Amino acid sequence: MAQPRVIRQRIWESLKAVARPDTRFHLSFSEFIPDFEGVEQATDRIAGLDAWKDMKLAFVTPDNSMTELRRRLIAEGKAFVMSTYNMQRGFLYMAPGIVPAEAAPFAAWLDGMEHFARPIDLAELSRIGRFDFLATGASAVTRDGIRFGKGHTYFDLEWGMFTDLGLVDERTPVAAIVHDVQVVDEQMSPSETDIQVDYIATPNRLATVARQNRRPRGIQWDRLTRDEIADTPPLKELARMRGVA
Repeated sequence: MAQPRVIRQRIWESLKAVARPDTRFHLSFSEFIPDFEGVEQATDRIAGLDAWKDMKLAFVTPDNSMTELRRRLIAEGKAFVMSTYNMQRGFLYMAPGIVPAEAAPFAAWLDGMEHFARPIDLAELSRIGRFDFLATGASAVTRDGIRFGKGHTYFDLEWGMFTDLGLVDERTPVAAIVHDVQVVDEQMSPSETDIQVDYIATPNRLATVARQNRRPRGIQWDRLTRDEIADTPPLKELARMRGVA
């Protein structure tokens, strides 16, 4: 069975032909999840879902491949939360209607998010309410919905925090937007922290995943070092809330 590291390396080579370079990291895919040619068509498929149309609050990762989706959320006046890069500054909340229509493309970029959105901690996030929809990029995703990122497990940690706070549960729809070259045929056994998605949107198709496994819940504190907790503001906040040393 192929290891995620081996699959990532293969996918990264294929991505070079379709990825849109990052302004800081160029094509160093170990540092970021790229935007790609055809992301607009892939995003169309997500925006056509009933779950998208009905949602009141979404969570979106800071991946470059999410820029178009963030732009549409802003343009449609839908509230959403985005984690900052590597969660180093926690989360940002984009309230509906605060971005002028002409500024939506800029606001969807990471620098634009920093300008228009405001920081939000877990305590306030818990008061705002549950997420109706989650969207993420991925380095690769299997056809049965197992996604893996750059190798730093940030989305898994975010999911763990959100389940701990009751902001998401087994029924919360999760979508991955990726290029077709990022969908792999290998069979993967999900780890205790892997998140299976419900939808895989690519430029050429939308796949609905029939999940067989339950998603994980909570944070496995014993897997984290004191430094990892101290250096990640939301984890530090949750650890304080839960009395974790």
